[in-house]
Amino acid sequence: MAISEISVEQLHILLLADESTRVVDVREDDEWANSHICQATHVALATVPECLDAFGPDSAEHPTYVMCRVGGRSFRACEYAEAHGKNVVNVAGGMMAWWAAGLDTVEGA
Repeated sequence: MAISEISVEQLHILLLADESTRVVDVREDDEWANSHICQATHVALATVPECLDAFGPDSAEHPTYVMCRVGGRSFRACEYAEAHGKNVVNVAGGMMAWWAAGLDTVEGA
């Protein structure tokens, strides 16, 4: 099965419309502390297997949007989470696209 993708602009619209939109950022701790989306939850890629609950209930009606720096690590996290029954969507372009679009971020852990 192919992993679904969404653009950062589409994700931004979803976040504005619904504060309960679930976003998981799978970058490393230092990348997260440098800059991340306010609504995101941090789950470093290496910890995804033991943190699957962060991706929502199995087969949830609403997906969890997964991002990293450019989209590769988040794609791998999506593959793993989807194989374990999670409804996930990869954020194409990741934080690089988010920053390039001039969208808001926060700093700190």
